Amino acid sequence: MTDLHDARVFVTRRIPEAGLRKVTESCAAEVWPEPLPPGREILLDKIRGCQGVLTLLTDRVDAEFMDVAGPQLRVVSNFAVGYNNIDVVEATRRGIRVGNTPGVLTDATADMALALLIAAARRIVEAQDFVRAGHWKTWEPLGHIGQDLTGATLGIVGMGRIGLSMARRCQGGWGMRILYHDQYASETAERELGARQVDFDTLLAESDFVSVHTDLNPTTQGMFNRAAFAKMKPTAVFVNSARGPLHVQRDLYEALRDGVIFAAGLDVTDPEPILLDDPLLTLPNCVIAPHIASATVSSRNGMAEIAADNLLAGLSGQPLRCWVNRPE
Repeated sequence: MTDLHDARVFVTRRIPEAGLRKVTESCAAEVWPEPLPPGREILLDKIRGCQGVLTLLTDRVDAEFMDVAGPQLRVVSNFAVGYNNIDVVEATRRGIRVGNTPGVLTDATADMALALLIAAARRIVEAQDFVRAGHWKTWEPLGHIGQDLTGATLGIVGMGRIGLSMARRCQGGWGMRILYHDQYASETAERELGARQVDFDTLLAESDFVSVHTDLNPTTQGMFNRAAFAKMKPTAVFVNSARGPLHVQRDLYEALRDGVIFAAGLDVTDPEPILLDDPLLTLPNCVIAPHIASATVSSRNGMAEIAADNLLAGLSGQPLRCWVNRPE
């Protein structure tokens, strides 16, 4: 293939024009136009014979996917920081390049985690519902009392870019003491914020707020379960803006229902979207957003541009801008 315009590409959802235009003007691209992702059979049909695919987290890229696409598949560009939807080992074995979109959504995601922390701690959504239901009759000395932020202890699980940005906000804005649990030490967090690396149980026991920023893998899936919540303070607030399967949803519901912990703020659930009969939706002390942490103009445009650049680089045999399985 010498002319990039001949390259067959399937884009599994519409992404911002900042990146989509690059793809459609450069390749023979088909873009899925519907608001919901294509079903599995449709997805497999659409990728047959493609040299490149631009995917989302909702698209499972496994050996079957790669078999159906065919041996000419060169690149899978994921419109996300995470790539747990892709069998990277299998893609690498077949010489398929995998790209992702890190960096550009760090601040937006940290902002969202902080917003969830404040909303859950100060019972803002619960209070809004109280007003909208017409229950606000007077100022109540004992009404809607939440948790203090100033001088509290924040526990960060996963001190990467987003975790560090969250810690900076909380330490700089409210003078919080920072604990973190990570397999690697963060010299930056320790030097700048006085953060202390601790084991998981210590973080759970000492933190007033626990914010999750780790990736999803077999060792982290379900790490926030009944046993973990039982080790937290009854005044603690749990925040998950990373991946839904990091917490066990039923266990979180029971911990919130029974007062094991004070509140939770979630931008992610398991499954997504959350089922309408999920008991979490009945709880006033659980704030749930529909996975919108990266939903700012600059973040989504940045993600789209990186995803497009990764796709086009992979098609032309050039190094990907953000290359998950870059050769050593």
